[in-house]
Formats: sequence, C-alpha cells, structure tokens
Amino acid sequence: MHTVLLLLTFLAATVATPLHAQNVTAHRVQAHVEYLADDAREGRGVGSEGLDSAAAYIAREFARLGLTQPWSDGFFQRFEISPTATAALAHTGLAGASVKNVVGILPGRGKLAGQVIVVGAHYDHLGLGGMGSLDPDSTGVVHNGADDNGSGAAALIEIARLVRTRASGERRMIVFVAFTAEEIGVVGSTHYVRQPVRPNDSTAAMINLDMVGRLRDGKLLAFGTETALDWDHLLDSLNAEYEFDLHGSGDGWGRSDHQSFYAVGIPVLHLFTDTHEDYHRVTDDADKINTAGVARIARFAADLVWALATRAARLTYVSLPRPEPIAGGSQASLGTIPDMTESPGGVRLTGVRAGTPAETAGIQAGDIITRIGEHEVNDLYAMSRALAAYEPGDVVTVVVKRGNRMLEFEVTLGRRGG
Repeated sequence: MHTVLLLLTFLAATVATPLHAQNVTAHRVQAHVEYLADDAREGRGVGSEGLDSAAAYIAREFARLGLTQPWSDGFFQRFEISPTATAALAHTGLAGASVKNVVGILPGRGKLAGQVIVVGAHYDHLGLGGMGSLDPDSTGVVHNGADDNGSGAAALIEIARLVRTRASGERRMIVFVAFTAEEIGVVGSTHYVRQPVRPNDSTAAMINLDMVGRLRDGKLLAFGTETALDWDHLLDSLNAEYEFDLHGSGDGWGRSDHQSFYAVGIPVLHLFTDTHEDYHRVTDDADKINTAGVARIARFAADLVWALATRAARLTYVSLPRPEPIAGGSQASLGTIPDMTESPGGVRLTGVRAGTPAETAGIQAGDIITRIGEHEVNDLYAMSRALAAYEPGDVVTVVVKRGNRMLEFEVTLGRRGG
C-alpha cells in the first residue's frame, strides 16, 4: 500500500507540475500586461514618459532574471530617430526623438557560443491616438495596446525566464530585445540590425512575438515558415505536445519587426493570434487578454528558442522577394476583420465591425471576399491593392462566397479609421 501511495503521489505531481507552472506564468503575464497597458503608461507612444517607464520596467525584469547587460551602461540601446527613418515620420513630429531598445543576453556555451538566436517583441504603441488609430475622433485618448504589443512584451519576459532555467550545455547566445518605435515603421528593429550585439551573419534565427494575447480555440499563426526549409518540421514536432491549431505560412516581409531581420538574410518567425475588433483602438485593454493563452504560447516559444539554440545545424535560409509596395495611399475601407490563417480562394472574414460599410451592405463574418470592384481578391495583398484603387465614398460591387453561394453587395467605401 505504501508503495502504491508513493507511486500515486509521484504521478499526481508529474501531472500537476506543468499546469501549475503554466498558471504561475499566466499570473506573471497578467502583472506585466497590467503594468504596460495601464493608463499611466500613456499608451507607450514614442516620446512619452510612459514609454520610458515601460522600458525601465522591462529592464528591471531582465535584471531580475540575471540576463547579461550588452553595454557598460546597462540594457538600453539608445539612439535618436533619424528624420529619414520612415516616410511616416514627416507627419509625426518625432524625428530626432530619443528612444531605446531594451536588450538582455543569455550567453552561449561551447562551440555554438559564437552564434545568436534573437527573440523580440516591440513594446511601444500608439500613445494618444492620431496616426495609426482606427478609432474615429480618438486623438487625445489613451490607446493602451494591451494586445499590441503588451502581450508580446510580457511573453518575451516570460520566455527569458523559462529559457534561463534550462540545463547548461552547448548553446547559441540568446539575445532578448524589446523594440521601440515599431508602430511608426519598425524603427527599433531597423536600428538593431544596423548595430547588432553580434554581427548579423552570426544570427541563426529571429523569433518575433507581436499580438499574442487573444488566443481563441487554440489557433496560433506562425508567419515566416517559408523563410527556412526547416520551419514546418520543427514546429510540427514541438506542437505535438502543445496541440495548438497551428497555421504556418508566409514569407518574412510582414509588417512587424521580423522583416528587419529577414531583410539582412536571417530566417524569421512571427507568432500571432490573429486580428480582432480592438486592433489599434482605445478598447485594446488588459482585461481582454487571454493570459493563460499567452502563458501557453510563451512555453511553446521557449521550447522553440531552446531547440534553435541547441540544434547542431543552422536553419536553411530561403530568400524570397519583397512584395511590391501598394501604389496610391488611399484610405478607403470596408470595415472588415480578415482571417489571416489562410486564403481559401479569397479573404475569409472573422468579423465585420459595427456601423461600417461592410455591415451596412450585409457582408457577414465567415464570408470570403473574392472581388472588389474590378479587382480579383485572392489574398490579403490583393485585397489591399484593390482598396488602394479607390477612395472613400466610392461605390463598388463586392463579391463574396457564402457557403455554396456567390453574392454581390453594393458598398459605399468608408475612410480608414472613420
């Protein structure tokens, strides 16, 4: 009997430990997001005291974890935003602003120590609205950005915590970077690849966490799987334990910090829990974050980072052309929320925002947009190009597939953010 009880106790402990660990991680995620997405952080806009406060918070967490400081003056990679950094700067007044990436290092060991894995997440957001906000008349109102990207910054801290507890042995250096000024054109990550901790040709892979706070039905997107031949097999093998509804796809040119690394020849991966109606709106608050989901993603990402840090061979990089920029600059909008999981012969919608042209016309969640006006829509790039061909107020025919039917709707296009 005594032996049986000992066995049962051991089995109970082994079953309970992962769940307990995930609950502890979720509790810490909640604390991180609540701090970063509090009104006191002023939406973490570039040039704000709130953004500086967020940077200081992340640096304190890195210090508590025992990460190594890359520079003699600490974890901050300080720089001034160049007036020519992005075209958007002409309309922001932020040229010349002093900003900083937050960088912490887990040193490598043995023969692999000269190579690097970068794990990153941006920690800035839209501040008090204005440019980039999708809420009309919201200028002056705090945009907390709990999902975008308080969730990614929180996951970054927890991945560092999880990885540093792993057994010692040969491994690549792991560099954890909280990037600044992503929202005005991936400024922080662009600066990092120009002045990296180690030369870019020593960086074996980059993992980006941007908007990982709304895990729904276990669906996790991994963009960038086409940037290396090895990604699909590696992700599938790790996911056997986690059982995400995992969708890998795409090149490395997505509009987030990973594109800066792909541009200099580094395989990249962007973890993402898909779009939602609070994106770039004042309603993206901490109480809407699925903290257990972020914890689950952080543990999966920690396993991925460790696998990348310890595998003998580097990933097999694949070079893919940058998509041509969308001409025009139109602000025309339907008001739809695309499903970024796949392109089933068009763009499937996960939702339609209330009061928008799409809802007024009768377009619904689940519809697949296949044509806008004279333009075929077979993916998100095509949809963006189609909308760029029109102006707000234009009346267009939108063709959607709903079940087995093809339907047409006359839509008066609205203004993006209006």
